[in-house]
Amino acid sequence: MGKVLGIAAAGHPETAAAAAEVLKAGGNAFDAVLAGLAAATVAEPLLTSLGGGGFLLAKPAGLSAELYDFFVSTPGRRRPDGEIDFYPIVADFGTATQEFHIGMGSIAVPGVIAGMFEVHARRCRMPLSEILAPAIALARGGVAVNDFQHRIASILAPIVAAAPEATRLLATDDAPDRMAGVGERVRNVALADALEVLAVEGPELFYRGEMGARLAADSEARGGMLTRSDLENYRVERRAPIEVDVRGGRLDSNSPPSPGGCLIALALSLVQGSARDFGAWGSPAHCRAVVGAIAAANRVRRQHHLERGFDERIAGEILGPESVEALLASLERPGASRGTTHISVADHEGNVASLTSSNGEGSAYVLPGTGIMLNNMLGEEDLSPLGFHQWAPGTRLASMMSPSVLTREDGGHIALGSGGSNRIRSALLQVLVNVLDFEMDLEQAVGAPRLHLEREHLSIEGGYPEASVAALTEAWPDHRLWERRSLFFGGTHAVARLADGRFQGAGDPRRGGAAALATA
Repeated sequence: MGKVLGIAAAGHPETAAAAAEVLKAGGNAFDAVLAGLAAATVAEPLLTSLGGGGFLLAKPAGLSAELYDFFVSTPGRRRPDGEIDFYPIVADFGTATQEFHIGMGSIAVPGVIAGMFEVHARRCRMPLSEILAPAIALARGGVAVNDFQHRIASILAPIVAAAPEATRLLATDDAPDRMAGVGERVRNVALADALEVLAVEGPELFYRGEMGARLAADSEARGGMLTRSDLENYRVERRAPIEVDVRGGRLDSNSPPSPGGCLIALALSLVQGSARDFGAWGSPAHCRAVVGAIAAANRVRRQHHLERGFDERIAGEILGPESVEALLASLERPGASRGTTHISVADHEGNVASLTSSNGEGSAYVLPGTGIMLNNMLGEEDLSPLGFHQWAPGTRLASMMSPSVLTREDGGHIALGSGGSNRIRSALLQVLVNVLDFEMDLEQAVGAPRLHLEREHLSIEGGYPEASVAALTEAWPDHRLWERRSLFFGGTHAVARLADGRFQGAGDPRRGGAAALATA
């Protein structure tokens, strides 16, 4: 093996391979993470899109971490209810069903394209055309549908079937009117063309030019709320991340107005403050500490109504020593975002990138001539705590997406993040505890069984010791035991650059994840 240039982990082998290819071509971690993002829009079409939004936690070598917020914003106006194209579909997860809303009226102002260009201008060194080349080749040549992507498409089949253009994105050339099966190859030539043109003409094409004009015109004519003004006024926000000291290092994560990073930092502080010695992994003490911390973070989220408004002052209160001590005391008493994907990259120069992006489930509207399905974020119940269409005009939506970077005491770094809506926080918490408190490598930490608490319902993934399961089910009568690993528990894709220069990477098997090493 030649010199190791870096490593990438992502939700699809082709996504990780695109990032690794750019590392091999001389790119840094930020070039590579954008290559991975573009490839993910091809290989993971129902999880992310150029028509969605996301966040990048960037940790340049020798510098402080910075957060790029290119999540979606609300439009500047609300149309009368009778004019809005907004309707429910039911997704069948096999064990449960869930209602989502799609249509033109579900589309929020997208930020991925603006985010790509902002990050490129500030942190990349390769021409954007070279960064996007792997994704363009992938879109033209096609991607063979794997088991996980087919499962996601089957769950969201009502969205795929809602419009012929949406079906076409998941279909083969020979059978454009049906969703492709496992092993069949799906191409998106229109998306390849769009990426090529964007690389030349820049983000203005989408936000002020021909693409934006068509999107705004269709929105006006077909019951949407986006306008030319919404697109023209969209801006990427750069801010300092949430930062918290933990035993074994420092964690940087997503910051206000998105609450996910703060809640992860709080839960991690609670786990590490609840016991100095858990014994073995999966012990009753370990499991109680994890579930107790998740429960406490959930209570804080509800008590502060974080989805209605979250800022630095509230974050300071939540993470302050008095709040943490009071929550730790409460743990001694017995208790009774959906389609998302993540890419982590570390390079040999010490740069680390952690990027999470989402298209919701997709609105079923495909921007003509581009192969880009727009998001349905205004149809996400989690993002509409006051009810649908009650949002404040022209504001950045909050999100539980939490791209994070852990800086170890010895100088090593770990980049990680997850998909999974409310499971994002519990997934990242448990991977971090596995690394910090049980000294697992990344593959072990990501692959270990997980717990998740939603209100009073506890989900327990198979693989915990019987004594711990008995203790958990006694404390949480409302529970479900899962026999095997499930995409329900999130998809954490992580990479590490160790202090000695070695690399580790793990793609979460629950969501078809993969890691790719780049060598000279």
